[in-house]
Amino acid sequence: MVMSKLSLALGLPLTLAACATAVPESYRDQKAGFANVSNQTAATIGKRTAFAQTQAENAELKKQVHAMVHQRTISADTAVQVALLNNKGLQASYANVGLSAADAWQEATPENPIVSIGVLGIGAAELGAYRAIEGLFRANILDAQTRQQRVALADVNFRAAQMNAVNDTLSLANQTRTAWINAVAAFETVTYLKRAKATSDAGSELAARLGETGALNKAGQAREQAFNAELAGQLAQARLNAAVAKEELTRLMGLWGTEVNYYVPDVLPTLPRSVGPITNLEGKALRNRFDLRVAKLGLEAQAAAFGLTDQTRLVTDLELIGGFEAEREREDGNLETETTPQIELEFAIPIYDTGKARMRKAELMYLQAANVLAERAVNVRSEARAAETAYHASYKIARHYRDVLVPLRKTVEEEGLLSYNGMITNTFELLTDVREKLGASLEAANAKRDFYLAQANLTTAIYGGGAGGMGDGEGVSLAAGGGAGH
Repeated sequence: MVMSKLSLALGLPLTLAACATAVPESYRDQKAGFANVSNQTAATIGKRTAFAQTQAENAELKKQVHAMVHQRTISADTAVQVALLNNKGLQASYANVGLSAADAWQEATPENPIVSIGVLGIGAAELGAYRAIEGLFRANILDAQTRQQRVALADVNFRAAQMNAVNDTLSLANQTRTAWINAVAAFETVTYLKRAKATSDAGSELAARLGETGALNKAGQAREQAFNAELAGQLAQARLNAAVAKEELTRLMGLWGTEVNYYVPDVLPTLPRSVGPITNLEGKALRNRFDLRVAKLGLEAQAAAFGLTDQTRLVTDLELIGGFEAEREREDGNLETETTPQIELEFAIPIYDTGKARMRKAELMYLQAANVLAERAVNVRSEARAAETAYHASYKIARHYRDVLVPLRKTVEEEGLLSYNGMITNTFELLTDVREKLGASLEAANAKRDFYLAQANLTTAIYGGGAGGMGDGEGVSLAAGGGAGH
């Protein structure tokens, strides 16, 4: 009879604690959730991602990166691929996915029962060193009752972490592509300014010689020298801008040491022959934007949290305590033990806090998440329309500079050269024509850069990842002076 009572006292709390759902394998995987992130990224931009957690994995990635960049001229696609493999900030974002999986794993794991054992009457020699033993087992009933809701909430957060990781990956890809475009455009600007500086040097030298002969007054000499000095400053600034732009690209790719010994092209690719219409861009953006999916999951998470709050509105802590007390007595010279089982139910009485404040907070958080989602949807539509407008408009502008302005300036230069050979125009007029043609070429290069930035932002508008602004790098024009007019 004593044993049956003891078994009941010990078994009831343990049985309650053992009522637990199995932890899904997806939470316990070493790279939980990353396969989904990698697949989504590959399907969106066609690039490979990696989550390195060991020294061997990091060494392998470093070897791959070295082969792609060391003393090589890299393309935009190569730069993006290197960034996705080597950027440590992105690796930290991938670790967040694992952290959310661990949180879900923790929520799916039952709370450990608490065991307490006490020995009473220590030193009672007539009773064999102690008088009684008391044992208690404490199990949280509310933990088992709400585990399913808590796991559902943790699972939503786990899925949201995966979508955030995809969005971070797309954001890094967009930033890297934009940085590559800006770096190449900066070096292209340096090329045009170097040509303009060579022309200006010739004009300045000619002005100095004519001044020595008295054929050009001091104002004319100063005009040419001032233009040359301004152009020298612009060239120095352009070289600095190019170095800084390349360093920004280096930083996004996570390169250091000997890996920074890479090159970018000196000129952006030529404009495509045409750009086709884009059908239903808003619809594509609403279907594919990962930041919009994150906002939807945020609303789902608040709904789950609201249900959990409602379930625990009145009772926030409910514990079942079971145990026994084995007390020994000596009677008629014999040592007898009497075991008494005990069961307790412990909970807080909702006298003051009835849970209304927590329910109101949960309602407002759900409303907040709904409005965030609605705002995000409106913004996604607007960003898609703006990206499409910028894409087509920047292409037309770039085509205008390339097909209209530059050829006109070239014609002016060629006609000026014929007039110069016929001694109709002087040298300075010819130099002015050359400068204006170089200035038009530089403006065409700036317009071409803006088109490629708009093209990159178009992909971002469809899939997310944050859009870089039009013309992130300031456009450069030739210094005004000497009749250049730019």
